[in-house]
Amino acid sequence: MRESRRQIDRIQSPLGAALKRRRLDLGLSQEELANRAGLHRTYITDVERGSRNPSLDTIQKLAGALQVALSELFLQIESAGGETVPSKGVEAVEILVVESSPADAETTLLALKENRITNHIQVVRDGNDAIDFLFSTGSYMARAHLAVPRVILLDLNLPGIGGVEVLRRIRADKRTRSIPVAVITSSHPEGDLKACAEMGVEVYLTKPVDFAQFSHAMPRLGFGWLLLSRHTEHPTSRTDADRSGYAGTLPGS
Repeated sequence: MRESRRQIDRIQSPLGAALKRRRLDLGLSQEELANRAGLHRTYITDVERGSRNPSLDTIQKLAGALQVALSELFLQIESAGGETVPSKGVEAVEILVVESSPADAETTLLALKENRITNHIQVVRDGNDAIDFLFSTGSYMARAHLAVPRVILLDLNLPGIGGVEVLRRIRADKRTRSIPVAVITSSHPEGDLKACAEMGVEVYLTKPVDFAQFSHAMPRLGFGWLLLSRHTEHPTSRTDADRSGYAGTLPGS
């Protein structure tokens, strides 16, 4: 828990510093920035102090109000001592979605799309495949030379090896123990959630995963893995074009 708290602090302080620096460069008061972004002035004060954990949606509003691209803002966070942010031309890192339900997996992919996340995404259907993918065994032996995923979205209710056991193996191996994990929940025993908390999980997403949930979860997962598209609009309906136009890899596709 303490390590997760330190990770969040390492993000919030450089973010606040970068936003304040940009605001001062534009000659804006906190009140003026708050009006532009549709936020309260005291919220701006807290963000600049590093005492707030704003959602990705809020960061996008602040970036727009400050007339700065999110990619540039994240690079400023890196230069201020935050996490390393992928630069242009760097191959997209992977997000692993472990979800047994095709419908729930599709909903999660849509939430990622609505947040304009363009990282390469791999979906696996059960705990056995998740372990094979993470450790390059079984049908995923060809991945041995590739890096492990940078973020994992893990459903607990999995066939084969259960979600809690998958998490235990992730935390037990030095190659994977530092990967941020968001647990996807529906109705799971309190004991399972307690076990996840004891293994350092602080991000929980409730099915069906939507834009707002993921937007608020983003800062706790860090920004070092994040790649965003340049488009500012968010899809509001699940059209056939939405389903076919997203670069998430579903099993059997």
